[in-house]
Amino acid sequence: MQVDDLEAAVAAALEAGGTEAEWQPPDRDPHRIRIMLDPAGHPLCLFLAGE
Repeated sequence: MQVDDLEAAVAAALEAGGTEAEWQPPDRDPHRIRIMLDPAGHPLCLFLAGE
């Protein structure tokens, strides 16, 4: 899911009951991409729009 504010999107996902996935791609920029899990454990990729 493309977002304009990655930290706000991560916070919203956590507030909704999600968690940050333990595994993150080793070559990712953590300021641009985060793999999250919804409360049921399904993965969701949050990535920063543009730049």
